[in-house]
Amino acid sequence: MSKDLYDEVAELLITKRSAVALTGAGASAESGVPTFRGSGGLWTIFRPEDIATPEAFFRDPENVWRWYKWRLEKLFEAKPNPGHYALAEMERLNILRCVITQNVDELHRVAGSKCLIELHGSIRRMRCVSCGYTERIDDLSRLETLPPKCPRCGSIMRPDVVLFGEPIPMIEWTRALSETYKAKIMLVVGTSGSVYPAALLPHIAKERGSIIIEINPEETELSDIADIIIRAKSGEALPKILERIKKLL
Repeated sequence: MSKDLYDEVAELLITKRSAVALTGAGASAESGVPTFRGSGGLWTIFRPEDIATPEAFFRDPENVWRWYKWRLEKLFEAKPNPGHYALAEMERLNILRCVITQNVDELHRVAGSKCLIELHGSIRRMRCVSCGYTERIDDLSRLETLPPKCPRCGSIMRPDVVLFGEPIPMIEWTRALSETYKAKIMLVVGTSGSVYPAALLPHIAKERGSIIIEINPEETELSDIADIIIRAKSGEALPKILERIKKLL
């Protein structure tokens, strides 16, 4: 039986044993989490400047919180999909070093990923705009009154996510760069490659000699630098790769 792309990727991952994954919204789409770009994406319905910038938040924090509360309602119903679990299992098998994600849904964490770098924060947390106090949002009862107030200083709380125009937290960016420098393979999973600086990471990895493997049903802005392309959904492709890995181990 001839080898296919899944066999090739599995063999590379086992041989190199120093892979990282960069994931985007497409990795959670099969869990029912709406994507942002492309057909039917959130940014085709909402304008980012109205709900996803610091200016929008301070202009009308209640409106921004209503949008994030709606997203949380959807997220609380979402479960990790087979792609999330496959990445977590690859980490457990010492095949994958770390997951670097642009997603704020924490589904990688729920699936069991231990080394997880959340570049854009977490929608399941909120942070005080004055004193920096952070608090998890485990249910919607905390959001009955909007915007929620800080229990420490009384100021307003904001979603603990990176809004448009804000920098990625330096600690997370430094960790992401460190993992990228060490990677011999980068799995680029479900990301359009259009959001910076996250989209720089595959380019940095490529320049340092890493093998870039793109898993996405659609062509992206990173397709041109990919060494191997699997045109499939991550929830389908990653479990197949994991299956081949287990057969070879």
